[in-house]
Amino acid sequence: MMKTATFAAGCFWGIELKFSQIPGVTHTEVGYMGGTTEQPDYKAVCQGDTYHAEVVQLEYDEQQLDYKTLLEHFWSMHNPTTLNRQGPDIGTQYRSAIFYHDESQQLLAEQSKQALDSNGTFNAPIVTQIAPAATFWKAEEYHQKYLAKRGMGSCGI
Repeated sequence: MMKTATFAAGCFWGIELKFSQIPGVTHTEVGYMGGTTEQPDYKAVCQGDTYHAEVVQLEYDEQQLDYKTLLEHFWSMHNPTTLNRQGPDIGTQYRSAIFYHDESQQLLAEQSKQALDSNGTFNAPIVTQIAPAATFWKAEEYHQKYLAKRGMGSCGI
């Protein structure tokens, strides 16, 4: 059965590439979620006025990959303790967020965040937002598979 998951962990180029390489992830798209503006574009999101996060929305085959494993990958691919910042990228669009699509995803996200905070995995409290998925606004075509199209294995952060 195909399911949808949406994550924000800084610049969407890098996390899109990382999620696309996980067996069981069948499709990825980058875009914007969690803001206040209809039909946001990259320029508006980067100005910080729309309050959208850069996200990767993915489809995964639940028979090959479970949501708990996706969460483990999510936590490992960024620093969830920095508010509105990942590496040199600063702004609300670079926040850490999990946008859940059902109650099961919400519960698993909250449990995993609490467990990581409790066991001291990170040296500071996790600031990751956990919120219901809102409208996914697909980013401009040149952002889709950006690193893969350029033969790049990472953003170099």
